[in-house]
Amino acid sequence: MAMCITAILMMVIIMDEFLWRAGAAGLGLAVIAGPLGSFVVWRRLAFFGDALAHSALLGLALGFMLQIEPALAIAVLCAAFALILTGMLSRAKLPPDTLLSIAAFTTLSLGLIALAFVETLRVDLISYLFGDILSVTRADVMLVWGGALLALAVLIAIWRPLLAASVDEDLARVEGGDTGRVRLAFVLLLALVVALAMKIVGVLLVTALLVIPAAASRRFASGPEAMAIYASIIGAVAVVGGLFASLKFDTPSGPSVVVAAAAIFAATLLFKRRA
Repeated sequence: MAMCITAILMMVIIMDEFLWRAGAAGLGLAVIAGPLGSFVVWRRLAFFGDALAHSALLGLALGFMLQIEPALAIAVLCAAFALILTGMLSRAKLPPDTLLSIAAFTTLSLGLIALAFVETLRVDLISYLFGDILSVTRADVMLVWGGALLALAVLIAIWRPLLAASVDEDLARVEGGDTGRVRLAFVLLLALVVALAMKIVGVLLVTALLVIPAAASRRFASGPEAMAIYASIIGAVAVVGGLFASLKFDTPSGPSVVVAAAAIFAATLLFKRRA
């Protein structure tokens, strides 16, 4: 009997530990996904976020092939791809959504093909495609919070010029704003957040965590700063709600978080939108 009680207590301790890690990682991501996702909504860059997220799988494959830290490989590849996409969008004659769709599916397919060539590696693709927040380690939590705080500090530093460029980029340029440098900093921050979010919500759902809380907060926010704060709060609530739903109903963790965010968005539709 004593052995059974000891075993149960050990299970509770272990469960509390991995729940703490999962919640901490999810909340760290929500801190930066809220304000950054607000700019994604304002600048209509959801397709751009999708393209970056899909490229993360190629970064993962290259990390395994070159035997370097996967998170570092994903961050570097996403940053490089963000710069390439930015240059292509400024020069291409195709509509932006068409070009971004082509880039997204091409990089996703290249990533899957590259993983297939690593014969000695057995990768759980489901966890990378849809996330596995329950498997995060303490090192993952520290990485997420470190990256989130760094990204948040940079975003605060460029907030005003980035907001001005989001409202009217031509006017911001006429007024002397360095819109090119601000845009570059923004897409690099977006690449960093995609790399941080991959293990939590997965390649296919990263953009959802950026866009849905921001879209929900837009219904009742009175200004840009309020919208960014509300988006972070909604993202945090979605993480906690999705995490507990995943445990209670034994559902995939990443999709559960996104469904929780979508449920909050649906609830906000009942509110009258503020000007």
